[in-house]
Amino acid sequence: MTFNIEGIVGALRSSRGTVARKVGSDGRVLDLPSPRDLADVVSGLTSALFPRRFGGARGASNGSLDYFVGNALARALDVLHGQVVRELGFTASLSSQGLVDATQTAQVIVQEFADGLPGILDVLYDDIRAAYDGDPSAKSQDEVLLSFPGVKALIHHRLAHALYKLDVPIIARIIAEHSHSATGIDIHPGAEIGGSFFIDHGTGVVIGETAVIGERVRLYQAVTLGAKRFSVDETGALVKGLPRHPIVEDDVVIYAGATILGRVTIGRGSVIGGNVWLMRSVPPNSNIVQAHARSDTFDGGAGI
Repeated sequence: MTFNIEGIVGALRSSRGTVARKVGSDGRVLDLPSPRDLADVVSGLTSALFPRRFGGARGASNGSLDYFVGNALARALDVLHGQVVRELGFTASLSSQGLVDATQTAQVIVQEFADGLPGILDVLYDDIRAAYDGDPSAKSQDEVLLSFPGVKALIHHRLAHALYKLDVPIIARIIAEHSHSATGIDIHPGAEIGGSFFIDHGTGVVIGETAVIGERVRLYQAVTLGAKRFSVDETGALVKGLPRHPIVEDDVVIYAGATILGRVTIGRGSVIGGNVWLMRSVPPNSNIVQAHARSDTFDGGAGI
């Protein structure tokens, strides 16, 4: 059985030729970061951060554990460097200023990112403890680390956010979307999230780019911290980068299905009930719930 592969390949080549592509000064089509390679980077970094749980180094001595961590880091950071070079080359092609040395700039970015890994691990330990303390079904912190989708999403987010702040947003977004597809939790890498953060269950949670979340905050499934509206310029194009997502202060709990939109502030210690729709700020220690449901009884066809 034949399928005219040659003709289809030619037609696909023709279609690709009609799409504008970014080309480097040497005439080559510029590569973008690879989602597959970045998934490997995150896997390698996770092994380095938690070598006894994700690296398979359970019985290793401290010396051999350090050797394992060093190898895992070296491999992951080397691949990450290549991906950063790709992004820098692509973004430079969008600017009239260009880029002098993508390789050297990438080296600086990846080194700064690597230097921040111990701090990221410290925050992740706080997140794991918060999940264990906040879920009566959790039997150990190891169970939380290995099986809770909220923790998986936070591992990705803490890494992606560090890269986002180092001005490689494409790589950061790819890492975030890899986590989204695995957990159902959608956190933009630009979101600022404090320590001891716990997402329980998690499916359907959405946290927007300019959201700011304080310490010891807990969210349940299907919570949205989103934008109410998008500003446009005189041409009608969206104005990007403006603060448009909520600020959630310390020690707030937001229950399942709640939707909070716009640059509003949820005051410290507040509780937002399930399925609440909120587009205004609330003061500290507020308790926001839905209006009580009304129940009417109709007899003999009344009310039809």
